[in-house]
Amino acid sequence: MNKNYAIVVFILMLSTFSYSQNKNKMSNLNESVKPYPKTFSHIGITVPNIEEAVKFYTEVLGFYIIMEPTVVKEENETAIGQMCIDVFGEGWGTFKIAHLSTGDKIGFELFEFKESKEQEPVFEPFRSGLFHFSIQDPDVEGLVKKIVDAGGKQRMPIREYYPGDKPYRMVYVEDPFGTVFEIYSHSYELHYSPGAYK
Repeated sequence: MNKNYAIVVFILMLSTFSYSQNKNKMSNLNESVKPYPKTFSHIGITVPNIEEAVKFYTEVLGFYIIMEPTVVKEENETAIGQMCIDVFGEGWGTFKIAHLSTGDKIGFELFEFKESKEQEPVFEPFRSGLFHFSIQDPDVEGLVKKIVDAGGKQRMPIREYYPGDKPYRMVYVEDPFGTVFEIYSHSYELHYSPGAYK
């Protein structure tokens, strides 16, 4: 009787251990299917004059050229032609595109459509959608001067996130074509990890 009791207890212990192991496996499985943070590939900006924009973004911000300004035609014979019809619909005829890259390998696409020359960007931060992009440079003051000297604008004074504590600075500017962007002195993580609004 005692022997049978011991066997039952052993089987119950084994079942409990097995359930615990399976539960741990399920927990690990659930953790493994959480989405991994994706990396940022590129951003596309429409400009009124692509040659002038390439000059600004390479000479002032130091981006490098992957593909010089190139004309894309509305046609169905090539993959790029078909893709552009998918995106833009029909009737656009041609447009120009250039591919640049930042120092950390983020793509920067520039587009020029025939309509681009007459439609300036409108700064509407309260509307849903893309508000701005940001770049990083430890010499915020020097970069702002270069931007203004090249025909851009400084939209605000350079501000510190932690005045007198940490040297993290930011400012909003415009390129010469009216596109608003931000400059950070340090990485995004450093700006926000201690809590940006202390």
